[in-house]
Amino acid sequence: MGDEQNCSENLPGAIERVQSKSQCPSLVSPELKAMIRIKTKYQALKKRRLDLTSGLYDPGRPPTCPDLRLPTGPDALNGKGSPHRRKRRRGSRVLFPNTCRKVVPSDKDRSRAKTFFVLFSLIVCLQVYNAIENLDDHIEPYDLEGLEKTLRREVFGQEAAIVELIGHLEDYLSTYAHSQPLALALHGPSGVGKSHLGRLLARHFRSVLGDDLVLQYFTQHHCLTQGDAAQCARDLSRRVEDVVERAEAQEKIPVLVMDEVELMPAPLLDVLCGLLQQNQTKEHLNVIYVLLSSLGQGDIVRHVLQNVSGTAQGVRTPLRHTLAGHHRLWAEAGLDIVPMTLLEKSHVMECLLEEMTQEGFYPDHGHIELLAEELSYYTAMGHQYSKNGCKQVVARVNQL
Repeated sequence: MGDEQNCSENLPGAIERVQSKSQCPSLVSPELKAMIRIKTKYQALKKRRLDLTSGLYDPGRPPTCPDLRLPTGPDALNGKGSPHRRKRRRGSRVLFPNTCRKVVPSDKDRSRAKTFFVLFSLIVCLQVYNAIENLDDHIEPYDLEGLEKTLRREVFGQEAAIVELIGHLEDYLSTYAHSQPLALALHGPSGVGKSHLGRLLARHFRSVLGDDLVLQYFTQHHCLTQGDAAQCARDLSRRVEDVVERAEAQEKIPVLVMDEVELMPAPLLDVLCGLLQQNQTKEHLNVIYVLLSSLGQGDIVRHVLQNVSGTAQGVRTPLRHTLAGHHRLWAEAGLDIVPMTLLEKSHVMECLLEEMTQEGFYPDHGHIELLAEELSYYTAMGHQYSKNGCKQVVARVNQL
């Protein structure tokens, strides 16, 4: 009995002796052992949770057994002696455990796709910028802006045709490599300014390219008789070949202005049709042809008088059909047809003013109106269109 009373009075010491070398093995019941195991597991879990919160827990370190000795002394009742007691602080922030921190990949694990994408985007931007700069570099030597100003100042009543002509030239001259020559066919009635426009084109491109890269061909001048048509065809082919070879050596695009195309015999038209095909050498693909003709003028006059719009842009379909019946050049060569419209009375007065100024006459408005009244006109819906354009202006001014 004395021994049982001694063991019950010193329970903490008994628990310690049970774990190491129990001196009273017969006095510890299975229920007490179960309580000790539960308390041990609870203290181990509590210590691990505290280590996780404070960041001291290392998963690779083997777990240590907690101290199973129960506190003794006066602090055992109020729990102040517990080494695992956690003090609570007000307003403490909730922190995530260190095991959930963002792991920065090493150099070996870092993906190169992002670097490649940035480099690829930079290359594309540089290529686009370089392409835009190259377009300006190709067009700038030809001074198309100056050409447009000259045409608008000296060619009257053909605003739509000038805009379309400059647009074709800008598109073609923006690059040096082409799959087909540029062939512009300007058609219009007599006196609307076709030959004058051709002279302005030749003069402008001679100033920016040189005389040897511009060919201005007049059918009545270079091919006098129809009997020499075969010889004229060989001569035209030789002239074009010389200009093209010089332009290829200088890496420039030559300009060939063909006036009075309606008077060209069939052999000359056959030569032109062959020169405008796609199956040619590289130097023959980088050429600009400007064909000036009055073919199809009846379709243009009819369209302008019926629409009373002052333009001839909607006449392309009937005009192309008429031209295709004249020669296969307009059906197979891929010509870009640019119609030129009739001139109104106001345009004729501008021609008179320009001619009188050049001849040194005083530009009296009343005198100009009298001269304009002497010319013949088409009348449609209150509009007056000159039948001969500005063709008779020079003769009228010379009579002063």
